[in-house]
Amino acid sequence: MATNAAELQSRPIDNALVRELDLRHVFHSWSVQNALDPLVIAGASGCHVWDYEGRDYLDFSSQLVNTNLGHQHPKVVQAIQEQAATLATISPAHANLARGRAAERIVSVAPEGFEKVFFTNGGADANENAIRMARLMTGRDKVLSTYRSYHGNTGAAIVATGDPRRVPNEYARGHVHFFGPYSYRSEFEARDEATECRRALQHLRRTIECEGPEAIAAILLESIPGTAGILVPPSGYLQGVRDLADEFGIVLIFDEVMAGFGRTGHWFAFEHFGVTPDLIVFAKGVNSGYVPAGGVLMSSPVCEYFDDRPFMGGLTYSGHPLAMAAIVASIDAMEDEAVITNAARIGEAVLGPGLQALAERHPLIGEARGLGVFHALELVADPATREPLDMATMGTIKQEMMERGLLTFMAANRIHVVPPCIVSDEEAQQAIAILDATLAAVSSGAQ
Repeated sequence: MATNAAELQSRPIDNALVRELDLRHVFHSWSVQNALDPLVIAGASGCHVWDYEGRDYLDFSSQLVNTNLGHQHPKVVQAIQEQAATLATISPAHANLARGRAAERIVSVAPEGFEKVFFTNGGADANENAIRMARLMTGRDKVLSTYRSYHGNTGAAIVATGDPRRVPNEYARGHVHFFGPYSYRSEFEARDEATECRRALQHLRRTIECEGPEAIAAILLESIPGTAGILVPPSGYLQGVRDLADEFGIVLIFDEVMAGFGRTGHWFAFEHFGVTPDLIVFAKGVNSGYVPAGGVLMSSPVCEYFDDRPFMGGLTYSGHPLAMAAIVASIDAMEDEAVITNAARIGEAVLGPGLQALAERHPLIGEARGLGVFHALELVADPATREPLDMATMGTIKQEMMERGLLTFMAANRIHVVPPCIVSDEEAQQAIAILDATLAAVSSGAQ
């Protein structure tokens, strides 16, 4: 093993070198550092990534569910290169063509009544600033969000997050959590989705009443909770939340960081439910993460509030030209290449039916659910009790899939099946076949 920097620099580039450099000098998020064994990636194209030894993986994780256009889309790469040659960076105080065009493109695909975009560096700080806008507009403090949610790892965003990662990080004020609908593991003892919806909305109403409507600035929801399990809300739920927000004068924020920009087969996931929020938070898929970017889409009433009042917030890299060029090229590519239509069709014709067939064949699958290219398999030790599959077996499943050449996004007892929106029928069928073989092998080994 190399012992100094000079020796490392002189070695040929291979998996071992890249892994050694990483483990020596990179501090990884959400991890015990001594337990790491990172997968080495040398390059990528479309729905595939590979290492320095030529091992190819079908990327059904979209990395962190962000490469909606796949890897190395040539139009987006070219736009970044051209912008870098023209103007690599500029203060957000200045008017810049790339920034203006990016905002115009985003507004053009948003629902009617959205006028402006506040750009951020990613999804977490987009949620931070949406919360700030709601608090400034209402003069109230509290923010309601669900326990099954993830909104980012900055101050208010991690406390708005419902999953256990918030607990060591609860430094922000004014956050209250409630349970959203989750029919497979109902908190409301519901036997059907209609009952789940009704009881979940009553639970939210009581939470609002008990916390004091006059104290609540915002309700922050992922339109379809992603990391929490791709929990597609029952019909009527989001409309019910909209009605409660209107009744009590609360700003409604939809977090579309993971579900937005084509992933569910629409520009935004909330379009499936015919409901429009006051603020839309986005990131990830807006430019497939090629250059970090996020933002808040602002409806007309929010814009008008700040016409004659200062917004006390800002970021050095807000609307960074390289990220903006990537956004313009990404949205143009999605429109020109019918990418969102493809995501919807793949979900309806290939992924959805294929994963349901796996659920019928494998008792390890408690439920298959999702829309577009945004699906999850929830794995259980016992289909009758719905006991979650243990983490050791989940680790074995992950390793088996990787050995068969499939990368997936895994969280708790779930396999998230989230390929790029450009995925082909053949690639989707290949992934389903690998999932089938993996679950069969693990089930056989457990017997």
